[in-house]
Amino acid sequence: MGKLFGTDGIRGFANTYPMTVEMALNTGQAVARFAKKRGGKVVIIGKDTRLSGNMFEAALGAGITSMGIDVHIAGVIPTPAVALLTSTVKGAGAGVVISASHNPYYDNGIKVFKAGGLKLTDLEEEEMEAYILDGDCGSEAFADIDSGKPDSSPDLPIEPGTIFILDDAQERYVDFLKACYEHSLDIKKTDQRFKNQNFKIVVDCSNGAAYRVAPMVFSKLGFNAQFISNTPDGKNINHNCGSQHTGALAEVVVSTGADIGIALDGDADRLIAVDEKGDKLTGDKILAICASHAKFQGRLANNLVVSTVMSNIGLSKALESLGIDHIKTGVGDREVLQQMWATGAVMGGEDSGHMIFSEFHTTGDGILSALCLIRVMVDTNQALSKLGSIMTVYPQVLMNVDVDASRPDFMANQTIAREIKRVEQALNDSGRVLVRYSGTQPLLRVMVEGPDLEKTHKYCQSICDAIRSTLVVGSGLVLTDGVG
Repeated sequence: MGKLFGTDGIRGFANTYPMTVEMALNTGQAVARFAKKRGGKVVIIGKDTRLSGNMFEAALGAGITSMGIDVHIAGVIPTPAVALLTSTVKGAGAGVVISASHNPYYDNGIKVFKAGGLKLTDLEEEEMEAYILDGDCGSEAFADIDSGKPDSSPDLPIEPGTIFILDDAQERYVDFLKACYEHSLDIKKTDQRFKNQNFKIVVDCSNGAAYRVAPMVFSKLGFNAQFISNTPDGKNINHNCGSQHTGALAEVVVSTGADIGIALDGDADRLIAVDEKGDKLTGDKILAICASHAKFQGRLANNLVVSTVMSNIGLSKALESLGIDHIKTGVGDREVLQQMWATGAVMGGEDSGHMIFSEFHTTGDGILSALCLIRVMVDTNQALSKLGSIMTVYPQVLMNVDVDASRPDFMANQTIAREIKRVEQALNDSGRVLVRYSGTQPLLRVMVEGPDLEKTHKYCQSICDAIRSTLVVGSGLVLTDGVG
């Protein structure tokens, strides 16, 4: 793990290191250097609705243009839209998203896509991080790459780039999503629009990046859609709404008789759904539904689904019953995508709601995931609650134990290893244990899934007690509600 980049870009408390204006300026210069080194001439910038977004947009734009690269401002727009624009705008060498995803408004972050709409590899992150921390991405450091000036005069200034407003950014993204939905439909588009009008949707925009484009998408497709949490004020993003808080959405779905509720997060790259009864469907269950339908239609390449080690055991059992192969990766949608490339899979994701449908896009996309799920409902004419019965969610308990920052090999400790083995034997094939270090904090994360919540909690606690007896620094606990 680098000094700046976490599992999904740079993130922190706005106006506090590393999310300061100075660091954003350096990051802009580093992104420009990275892009131009690979032949890029333009960098796309998008953001969500956080109060600090304009500040970071200005700093990044200044840094990028100071290096002789043009900036195209896409404004408030989902993260996957920036990935799309980075792959379609002529000359785009990189895309930058200013967002802290599902975090509260006082946090912010910087995510970077390279040309083609792909996230950076570990090596590319290390390269960019070195540029940022070096603090010398200015004219002198950059002149020998492609300034157009003689190598003998590295101190000559670079002609600055220009900042443009990408007026049609939202329309491009909306048209892309519409085309994805209509792809391979088995019915005529005229008939489809009639079906859409009779299909009732409630969309929770999380007061975030999708508050404008979501109504555009569902209106253009002709759905009967209602929108909530779509009045951002800079501070209410993700506040008691969106993918992390689906209670209000469930109430509206049930009270209005809607067919489905769609909960997006702040940058709209993840989806959590609510069925007509008000029950929540997380990423694992959505993956199972979409994979089953894709296999039936003959569109599930290599008969394979990729998810992370954090996926509920219920997903593995559901896919096994469907005769679908299943590969698990490390945590993070980037890990999922890399495994999808390696195996030729076209569907993968995380229980958190990051889902990748590589038949259509290069990254997780909450609205696209919702459209894929809705298409299954329309094609099969089945209620979401019935489709969701394809997978049984096993109760899951998560606990965190503070440990030494040196991250000792906990499995080398006989007390811990023995307790983990005891719990695994007790669960047999009716559950599982996962113990791993946090990617960002000195914590051991202990996850246990089992047949009932009481036993699962007991098993998880016993492993944490074994850890505390040998690696103890302190402890923290998070208990899920039994749905992962």
